[in-house]
Amino acid sequence: MLYVSPRSLGVVLMRTGELPQPLKPLDVRITAWMAKRGVTLTRIALGIVFLWFGALKFIPGASPAEDLATRTITRLTGGRLTAGLALHLLAAWEVLIGLGLLSGVWLRVTLLLLFVQMLGTLLPLAYYPHETFTRFPYAPTLEGQYIIKNLVLIAAAIVVGATVRGGRLSAEPGGGRQKD
Repeated sequence: MLYVSPRSLGVVLMRTGELPQPLKPLDVRITAWMAKRGVTLTRIALGIVFLWFGALKFIPGASPAEDLATRTITRLTGGRLTAGLALHLLAAWEVLIGLGLLSGVWLRVTLLLLFVQMLGTLLPLAYYPHETFTRFPYAPTLEGQYIIKNLVLIAAAIVVGATVRGGRLSAEPGGGRQKD
């Protein structure tokens, strides 16, 4: 049995980018598991986030994004929506996205709702830079960081969306297809 110390493994990986031969079968199994389950787990994780954050908005004072979100929606709609109505509509919208992602039903519509909602979440960076940055444009406040992290949610939704027509991830180069 070959023993590979963590230090020597790190040196090998840094020099060659290759795993030592004894670790390759494990790497193949782990990568195959991630390819098989990654999109589904991403969809479920996104669904939990949207359901949870949306549900919080139904409870007065429970969502840290409540004030900034309502002011953004009120500004976006030219004051046609009151803060309370805006917050309840946003809460329902996010809960609907969460349920759609968790169930996997009507995924195209769910993702459309998600992308539109995400565009709205980025608006405070432009509408309220004095609240979202301590030094514009490189030092976000906690609220700014909360908004910027939505880029990860958008990227995750793009990965999920890439599979709505039956696509999938592959653990092998070339999508696992045999080369001619």
